Amino acid sequence: MITETPNPHYPRLFTPLDLGFCTLPNRVLMGSMHTGLEDRAADFPKLAAYFAERAAGGVGLIVTGGFAPNITGWLKPMGGTLRWGWQARRHRQVTRAVHEHGARICLQILHSGRYGYHPLQVAPSRIKAPINPFTPRALSASGVERQIRAFANTARLARDGGYDGVEVMGSEGYLLNQFTAPRTNKRSDAFGGDAARRMRFAVEIVRRIREACGPDFILIYRLSMIDLVDGGLSWDEVVAQAKAIEAAGATLINTGIGWHEARVPTIATSVPRAAFTGITARLRPHVTVPLIATNRINMPDVAEQVLARGDADMVSMARPLLADPAWVSKARDAKPAAINTCIACNQACLDHVFANRRASCLVNPRACAETELRYTPALRPKRVAVVGAGPAGLACATVAAERGHRVTLFDSADEIGGQFNVAKRIPGKEEFNETLRYFGNRVEETGVELRLGTHVHASDLDGFDEVVLATGVVPRAATFPGAAHPKVVGYLDVLSGRTVPGRRVAIIGAGGIGFDVAEYLVDSSHTDAPDALPRWQREWGVDLQYTDTRGGLVRPRPAPAAREVWLLQRSPERPGARLGKTTGWIHRATLKAKGVHMLGGVEYLGVDDAGLHIRVAGETHALGVDHVVVCAGQEPNRTLAGLLGGRKNVHLIGGADVAAELDAKRAIAQGSRLAAEL
Repeated sequence: MITETPNPHYPRLFTPLDLGFCTLPNRVLMGSMHTGLEDRAADFPKLAAYFAERAAGGVGLIVTGGFAPNITGWLKPMGGTLRWGWQARRHRQVTRAVHEHGARICLQILHSGRYGYHPLQVAPSRIKAPINPFTPRALSASGVERQIRAFANTARLARDGGYDGVEVMGSEGYLLNQFTAPRTNKRSDAFGGDAARRMRFAVEIVRRIREACGPDFILIYRLSMIDLVDGGLSWDEVVAQAKAIEAAGATLINTGIGWHEARVPTIATSVPRAAFTGITARLRPHVTVPLIATNRINMPDVAEQVLARGDADMVSMARPLLADPAWVSKARDAKPAAINTCIACNQACLDHVFANRRASCLVNPRACAETELRYTPALRPKRVAVVGAGPAGLACATVAAERGHRVTLFDSADEIGGQFNVAKRIPGKEEFNETLRYFGNRVEETGVELRLGTHVHASDLDGFDEVVLATGVVPRAATFPGAAHPKVVGYLDVLSGRTVPGRRVAIIGAGGIGFDVAEYLVDSSHTDAPDALPRWQREWGVDLQYTDTRGGLVRPRPAPAAREVWLLQRSPERPGARLGKTTGWIHRATLKAKGVHMLGGVEYLGVDDAGLHIRVAGETHALGVDHVVVCAGQEPNRTLAGLLGGRKNVHLIGGADVAAELDAKRAIAQGSRLAAEL
């Protein structure tokens, strides 16, 4: 039995949870997240180091990324699988690494069903997923039984591999969810038809796992509490399934939100914090096992509020622990300002995974690279000058100082942040404030000498052993006829508030900055406003109350756009085609809902008092706009680099090195890696 004095700052978050046969030290679950390290035996030492760092950081219970119970369940060819004893033995290095720090770990069993990116996929019915080119084979009755046995076998092997339990993935549109939902289950046998038969597959899997692994084994079931697709479950069916899963032997029920094919964002930064915990709260009166809430819970005060409201018994966080492995210990020690907060950008985690790359984190490039990117003490401390306190400069300065170098950080502005101070103004990107708070704390913690409001001259850098130029970018000048017209302004003029555009605006450039400016112009609301959640639900058509709906969907009711906007680009491809794989569709859908005119293949003929003149598909048009906002790219700011000549101790990082769509992921990683090598 774990007993300790209640935490004075987060008493519920740090109340132990008694599961009967074991007690968890806190209410934080590190939720499952596929990293790419699960798929190759050679990467298991890296996976062990990744989980060990989170266990050392105080997480009480960890769930791995998904492992398939057989090859039909692969997420991709040769994906992570646990079906043989020899595979279980190699998992012991992972479980041992976690147990050495006093934490517990469960293996997630995930069968992809029709989401598997390979031709061997199976499903309850022969229905192709809209996000997958492969059509699944419908399971026969004997095939269903083989899948049930495979799940039980994987759970038994997980126990042999040292795991404290398993999580059965029954949500997000994977195989078990495909069986429970009428959308994908058109069977007429014992595993299809009414709700009781559709859930039979999932319930039998839980029952067989409990039978195979005994009573003292954690069994988490990830239940889809709101599918967010047509033909999803009704609320009564969700409740019935939860009760049946509990009766079959589940220890905990985790919350799953939405299918991968759903056209509703569930974890992006524009989703309000803890947006879905109310749905978990609705289930609590119907079951007795502890419930776990999830999605967009990224700071201790949010987690504490979820538990204080009685929405759940635990909170699940995946990406927040990718961003900061010491999240739990920092919360326990009442140091929330020191937490490197997940900003839900998805750029280095989910975007990487869906592109078949190893996951990482925009704000923490060490994530999943713990054995490679090490911040070891410097053997010979140096005097290091970093010019530019944007993301690249902040990362470089603080890592270098952490290693023992004497670092001076210069910036001409009166505050740190660089382009992050622009990004945080975009509706739905307010989380960038958290990153700036974190870096401000790091500057103070590591002893970086900060000189703001300082215009650096080449002579100011004499005497430093290393000079790092993180001087950022300058917007590329417009070259079309009429570019000097008063109607033409730059994106920095708009986002800084120096220019307030009129009711009709044209944006030249439909990259990431162009989309950000468009969202800023059509909707100036903020996700932290008191009515943020109900407004967001109306915008996307989400019904957490299941009012006469299946899947929790209703007709979206977006608020009217604040302005009429044209988003234009020279390239003939679809505007926004190069945005992030897992978030680009959200930005395109948002602007479409606001009536933004998005055009590709545009030739800019000029600007005059009448507006912007363009040619598209051979036809000329005059857009009677009040302003034309130029978002046509950036150039590296290398003025200081030119004045320093060919000094060997000068390094370019971030936008000063490569000016490509203000790439914060690359900037922070580049700054951190340089600092690790100095």
